[in-house]
Amino acid sequence: MAVVEITGLVKDYGAVHAVRDIDLDVAAGEVVGFLGPNGAGKSTTIRCLLDLLRPTAGTLRLFGADARHGGVPARRKVAYVPAELRLPPRATAAELLDAVARLRGDCDPARRADVTERLGLDPGRPTKGLSTGNRRKVALVAAFMSRAELLVLDEPTSGLDPLLQQTFRDLVREARARGSAVLLSSHSLAEVQRTADRAVVLRRGRIVAEGTVDELRGTAAQRIEATFADRVPDLSGVVGLTDLQVEGRRIRARFTGAPGPLLAALAAGDPLSVDIAEPDLEDAFRSLYEEAAP
Repeated sequence: MAVVEITGLVKDYGAVHAVRDIDLDVAAGEVVGFLGPNGAGKSTTIRCLLDLLRPTAGTLRLFGADARHGGVPARRKVAYVPAELRLPPRATAAELLDAVARLRGDCDPARRADVTERLGLDPGRPTKGLSTGNRRKVALVAAFMSRAELLVLDEPTSGLDPLLQQTFRDLVREARARGSAVLLSSHSLAEVQRTADRAVVLRRGRIVAEGTVDELRGTAAQRIEATFADRVPDLSGVVGLTDLQVEGRRIRARFTGAPGPLLAALAAGDPLSVDIAEPDLEDAFRSLYEEAAP
């Protein structure tokens, strides 16, 4: 049974279509990256799943239960870090975490102390004076100190420095190893590439691609650079070669497809050097958005 099941989700605000026909599932022990720029529909989908927004159409289930009518017991198994944090201004971080622990009833004090230390949170400070990064730390401690079976993390590393972003990735991997499901919403391609098993890409409220990180990287064009001893060979017949730039005896281009014909064409020019860069998720993301553009 999937931990998250979303089928045909539609959310409209009058004439504005926020999300259209979203199908999404997350299994136990799986980290799914939910990718897209601001305004793509990631937070809207999450809020509908958690019954913070009511969908216009579609079916949403948590742990097999209807997310709206049967969702209270299911949501007890969920830890949520929203993209926009609003913390009680008069409480200290410790007082807020105490309140969360009492409400949840599944928080381990030793686990809380460990995550607090690893994230470098000062629990005695009032939340009112905390920076964006320190407020994010409070929310992350509240999520990871629990034994939640589903972690829903919406832009969770906003404001964190690079070292703490690595700590966050370690915490996600530990949660996955315990069997928790993770829905990680982010516009940070590096974060998803280093953490997620699978990625779903949104553009203007619709899913434009999904698959494993390796599968999405496989859709991206590789970047080619080559320098030749004498002259640049004729590359016009190489299928999959695009954006070709010739500067004297040097070329730059992008390439998709089986490399055999490309390598044969390059070899005909007596190359001095050939550099074929492995595409990363950023390359795939750019390609997907270019293909989906109207």
